[in-house]
Amino acid sequence: MSQAPENVRTVFEETKRAQWDNKVQYLLSCIGFVIGFGNMWRFPYLCQVYGGGAFLIPYLIALVFEGIPIFYLEIAIGQTLRKGSIGAWNQISPYLGGLGVASLTLAFLVSLYYTMILAWVFWFFINSFQQPLPWSFCPQNPAQPECNKTTTTNYYWYRHTLNISTDITESGPLLWWMVTCLAASWTIVYLCTIRGIESVGKAIYLTSTFPCVILSLFVIYGLCLPGATEGLIYFFTPKANSNAWLAAATQIFFSLSLAFGGHIAFASYNPPRNIKLLVSALNLTEGSITVGNYTASFDALNKLFPQTIAIVRLKKCNIQQYLDQTASGIGLAFIVFTEVVTKMPGSHAWSCLFFFMLFSLGLSSLFGLVQSIMTSLIEFRIVSKHLSKEATSGIICLSAFSLGLCFTLRSGSYWVQAFDTFAGSVPLLIIGFFEVIGVTYVHGLTRKKERLPGHFFLTAPCLPCSRVGAKSHCNLLYWAGLL
Repeated sequence: MSQAPENVRTVFEETKRAQWDNKVQYLLSCIGFVIGFGNMWRFPYLCQVYGGGAFLIPYLIALVFEGIPIFYLEIAIGQTLRKGSIGAWNQISPYLGGLGVASLTLAFLVSLYYTMILAWVFWFFINSFQQPLPWSFCPQNPAQPECNKTTTTNYYWYRHTLNISTDITESGPLLWWMVTCLAASWTIVYLCTIRGIESVGKAIYLTSTFPCVILSLFVIYGLCLPGATEGLIYFFTPKANSNAWLAAATQIFFSLSLAFGGHIAFASYNPPRNIKLLVSALNLTEGSITVGNYTASFDALNKLFPQTIAIVRLKKCNIQQYLDQTASGIGLAFIVFTEVVTKMPGSHAWSCLFFFMLFSLGLSSLFGLVQSIMTSLIEFRIVSKHLSKEATSGIICLSAFSLGLCFTLRSGSYWVQAFDTFAGSVPLLIIGFFEVIGVTYVHGLTRKKERLPGHFFLTAPCLPCSRVGAKSHCNLLYWAGLL
């Protein structure tokens, strides 16, 4: 039997590299990194825009032919080579080193605006302890007529929190409360990643499990509310839209956190072989007027209280029109969900739990992004020789905080939207495409065990590209997910 090459023996004989304390830590880290903000506010909005049925079909196709193969590919690369994204792709082939640099750059850019979203969550969390909730009423100030023209949650979000400008060209000053929340968020991220996976592994027990529990409670509560059936029917009603395929293919990368280098970094620390308006106006009891008896009740009340009915501003409710005008994207969490919380019994407790859950989700996502950057940097000798892990993590967080100050301007939300649109969409597809091309053509699926251990390509039934012997088939699977 031929002896393994020196570079492969070096990988397996490495004993000084940090490792997860147990398999649960690694599993929870992947779960937390995968759930993240993208699945919380991006996925529901896309389902609403493109119609749940029409969107879920391309989404599931992309999951099978695009998401799962690349997910396993990244884990296999990290676990086998035990390096960050730059080192791993360089070891596969020097021509692929740019993939690692692209993943690192993308992870840094996404971490900039993800932490700003985390700062917004932190702001809402600390204000959840006020009595009453500050977004449940209009301020008693006649100089602020805007609140009377919209909902209280809209006003609190756009005017009180963001103090938003009319467009992106009007930057305005830094908002001190947003700067403070951003600094606090990056400080927490730094404290949790100060020792790499040694500190992340401890924090992940809370940040990954707590959101799952709270999300389950919200789902159960939502399904028990009146109108839940109608909402689900609308949610899953298909809408013809050709852009649903591109949106689904892009969302897969957010849903599984692919192409950021985080899975490669996390897996590299594994051992190589371990894998009500009328009711309030007339003082009626809640639930006395329903959808079924509305017409009869309205006619009867109109005869008994014609003057009261005349001054009540009734609106004709159309669920499609209402949901189409609902806030999307980032606003979904900070406008719609906050309004829902105000209607729930014990709104303060639910608000605290909800925003603490969002904060935990954001931390879990940032753990993966920061760890991806940190793992790649400390593998450079010039960095590991002169800087400790604490200093490296501090430089990453401090530089990201400095650049992220542009999001604390009055035009900051526009910049967040621009980063999410251009930095977190097409680049993910491009990196994922070249990852498949790199393994298929540059390294070669049919090459013998010259550079990598054999189980790298031959032990994963869930990876279609690992079993086929043809490069063209592998490319077909990827493009099927895209087109």
